[in-house]
This record gives sequence, structure tokens and C-alpha cells, in this order.
Amino acid sequence: MKKQRKNSNAGFSVGDLKRRCEDVSAILKVLSHPQRLMILCSLIEGEKTVGELEKSCDVSQSAMSQFLKAMRLEGLIDFRREGQFVYYRIADERLVELMTALHKIFCS
Repeated sequence: MKKQRKNSNAGFSVGDLKRRCEDVSAILKVLSHPQRLMILCSLIEGEKTVGELEKSCDVSQSAMSQFLKAMRLEGLIDFRREGQFVYYRIADERLVELMTALHKIFCS
């Protein structure tokens, strides 16, 4: 009798699993750039203005704008306007959990 392997992806169709892998891959691509990773590390503390992010990440305004735009398009961060300030935050709680775990593993 052939021994069956336990399928840890039970309940997911191949299409569902493929979409999830594509989503995770997109997030990992963003995290693979040190400056974007630093921005997300700063944002796990809470929402911040562009100026606060520039200071905490030591990035120019033009570079910061490019990083933030790319991460907004990926759906990783969101923003709100209050007067003349724009506040950025991590859009997905799962990303906050992932960043917290990475911090615990690599920065503690």
C-alpha cells in the first residue's frame, strides 16, 4: 500500500495557490530592496509623514516619493491627507505581522 503525503495546501485549488504565491512574491520583491524594507520598518511603528520617513530612513524627497508610489501601487501602503500633510501607513495587517516577525528575528 502506498503511503500518502499530507497535503499542507488542502482546500486550495492550484489556481488559488498560484495567485497566493504571486501575491507573496510581489511582497517579497518589495522587501528585497533595503530602502523599501527600511521604510516599512519605520511604518510598523505607526503612520508617518513623508518628512518623518525621509529623516528616519535618510532618503531624499525625490527617492522617497518614488519608493512610496511603487509601494502604494503594490497595495502595501496607504495614505491619508490632513491639511497639507500626507500620512502613510502599512495597508495590510498581514504585512505588519510579517515586518514584526522579521524585526524580532533579525533586530532583537
